[in-house]
Amino acid sequence: MDKICYQSYSWVVGTTSFRNAKLNLKIEQQLSILDNFHKTISKKDKWTWNKDLQEKYYNFMKDAKFINGDAKRKDKDARQKTSSLESIGLITKDREITEVGYELLSIIENQNFNKDNIFNIDNDSYVYLKQLLKKTLNVNRKLVRPFLVVLKCLKELDVLSYDEFTYFIPLITDYDNYKDIIDKIKLYRENKVKREDVIYERLTSMSNYKEALEEFINNKVDEDLICLIAFNRKSREGDIPYYKLYEEIKHIFLDNLDNYEELLNAIDKVSKKPGRLWKSLIFKTINKKDIRENGKETISKTCPFLICSNEKELKEVFFKYLHVFKAMANLSEYFDLNRRYFNITDIMLFEDGNIKLDMFPKYYFKEIIDVLFEEAFTACDNLTSSTSLYEISEAFNFDVAKVYSLLSKKLGIQIETPEEASKIINDERHKRFNLLIDEKFSDSILIELLGHFKTRNDKKIEELVTDEAEIFTIFEYILGIIWYKISERQGNILDFMKLSLEANLLPKSHAAGGGADIIYEYEKCSDYPKHSLLLEATLSSRNNQRRMEMEPVSRHLGDYIIHNDNEFDYSLFVSTEIHTQVRTDFTFRKIMPYTKGDKTINGLKIISISTDPLKKIIRNKTKYKDLYTIFNKYHETPLEQNYDDETYINMINEATKEYEG
Repeated sequence: MDKICYQSYSWVVGTTSFRNAKLNLKIEQQLSILDNFHKTISKKDKWTWNKDLQEKYYNFMKDAKFINGDAKRKDKDARQKTSSLESIGLITKDREITEVGYELLSIIENQNFNKDNIFNIDNDSYVYLKQLLKKTLNVNRKLVRPFLVVLKCLKELDVLSYDEFTYFIPLITDYDNYKDIIDKIKLYRENKVKREDVIYERLTSMSNYKEALEEFINNKVDEDLICLIAFNRKSREGDIPYYKLYEEIKHIFLDNLDNYEELLNAIDKVSKKPGRLWKSLIFKTINKKDIRENGKETISKTCPFLICSNEKELKEVFFKYLHVFKAMANLSEYFDLNRRYFNITDIMLFEDGNIKLDMFPKYYFKEIIDVLFEEAFTACDNLTSSTSLYEISEAFNFDVAKVYSLLSKKLGIQIETPEEASKIINDERHKRFNLLIDEKFSDSILIELLGHFKTRNDKKIEELVTDEAEIFTIFEYILGIIWYKISERQGNILDFMKLSLEANLLPKSHAAGGGADIIYEYEKCSDYPKHSLLLEATLSSRNNQRRMEMEPVSRHLGDYIIHNDNEFDYSLFVSTEIHTQVRTDFTFRKIMPYTKGDKTINGLKIISISTDPLKKIIRNKTKYKDLYTIFNKYHETPLEQNYDDETYINMINEATKEYEG
C-alpha cells in the first residue's frame, strides 16, 4: 500500500514549537536579545544563519538568562526559540530583524507604550494588531488570514464560545466553508448538530481522508493498515495502539465477547486527549473494578458501535472517531496558541468562556469588516514592513465619525472627536474594572494572594490572576486593587495604576520593565489635605532591599514632589518583609534634604509596611482616611522615638487595630 499524505485541515497562528505564557513579554525579550546578538557580530563577518551561528545564539540566550539548561540540539532550540518572531514578520527566515521588528524594538527601548493610536491600546499591541491583520497562512494550498476570519465571525455572531473558537473557526480556510461553518455554529447553538459531525464533514471533504476511508473499508485490518490511514506525521509508534483498540472494539461489538477490561486497557494505551474522548464515547464509567464486574452494563447507551451490524459499519464508525478525536486533540492544543496571539492585540476579550471584541474595536470593525473580509483569502505581501492601517487595506480609509455615531447611539452620549471617544472608552473600562474587582478579587482572595506572594507560590498566583504577567507585575497590580478598595474606590484606578493591562483588564509585562509606579491622588477633605501617594512595591529579599530599593524609592518621591510642588505627597513602601535597615533609612529621610537641579526639599515622608499587616487591614476593613492619620502621626513623632522598633510596631498595631492608640 502506498503512503497516503497528511493534509492540513485547519490553521494555527504562531508556531507549536514556541508555546509560551507571557507571549508579548517573551517576544519582546527575544527580539531584544537577538538584536544584541547581531551587534556582537563584527561588520567584517557575514551573517549566516547556519548551525554554528545558531549554537552561538543559543549560548547567548543562556548567558542572557532567557533560557536554562543545555539542549541536546542547541541549533534546533535556537531556531525554535526564534520561530514566533519569524511567524509574525519581526525577523526573516535567516533571523535578520525586519523593518517592523525595528519598529517594535524602538517602542521597547524607549518604553514608548503610550496609547497614541486610534484603538487606545499600548503601542506594542498596536504593532501586533497590524501584524495579525496581515498574517497569511497556507492551509493545504489555500491562503487564509485567520485574524480577518475571526473579526468577520464576531460581526456575524457577536460572540464566540471557547468551544466554537476551538473546534469550528480554525476549519475556515475559504469563503465557501466560512459560510458553512457560520451556519453550523448557529445550528450547534440550537443543539441541532454535534461538533464531532462538523469536524468529520470537514475532514471527509478532503481527498486524502476519502482515500484513507476507502483503503480501510476494502482491506483486512492489521497494524500496517491502521498506521497507513491514521496519518501520523512524526512516527507510526503513536498510531500502533489503535490497532489493539480496533481489535477489542470488534471483539465486543461484533464477536460478542466480554473482554471489557481489555478494551479499557487498550484505550489507556492511546495518547491522553484522544484516549479520554474514546472512554467517554464508549463507557459510562472509567472505574476498572466497575467495568470488570458489570461489563456490558458500563457501556454508554449512546455508544455508536452498539448499532453496528457488520464490520463495514464498524470500520466506518471507528474511522470517524479515530480522526475526529485526533483533530479535536489538535484543535484543543491550538486553542491556547491562537488565544495568546489574538490576545496580545488587546482588542479582544477572553473571559467567562467567551470571546468578543472590546467596545471600540467592535464598532470600528463592524463598519469595515465586510470590505476587509474580501481580502481574507488572499496573501498580504508586506508582513515584514512597518505599515499604517491604510497600507494594509483600503478598507481602513473610511470616515471614523461613523464609528463615533454608532458609539453615541449605544451609550446615549454624543461623541464627535477622538478625545471624547477616548474619555468615554476609559470610563467604560473603569466601570468594567470595578465589576472585575467585585467578581474576581474579593477581600478573601486578596488576602490569599498576599500569602502566596510571601511564600512565592507563583503557580497559584498565576492561577488566581493571570499567567501573562511576571509575578512582580501581578504584585503591583494586586496592591493597586487593595489600595483602591482601602481608599473606598475614590478616583479612576486605571489612571492611578501605570501598569499595562490586557483588554480584559488583567496585567501584562513588557521587556523594558521598570517604569510603573502606582500613584493615588487624593482631593482635599476633612481628613487630609490634597496629596498624592506613591505606592512602591517590591518582592526583593530583605538583603536585596538595601541594594535595590533604598535609593530609587527616595528618588522617585523626591522628583515627584519637586515636579508637583506639594509637600504633602508621600510614599508607601510595601514588601512581603521589610528589612530593618531599609525602614530605618526611610525614617531618617524625614530630616534629609533632597536636591534636584536648583530645587531642594526638606525631607521625605516614606512609610514602610509588610504584607502581613496589610492582610489585617483588609480583614478589618480599615479605611484610608484612618490610615493617613496613623501614618502621619508616626511620621511626625520625634526622630529619637520614631527611630526605634517599638514606635514602628505601635504604628502597625494601630493600623491593624491590634489596639487603639
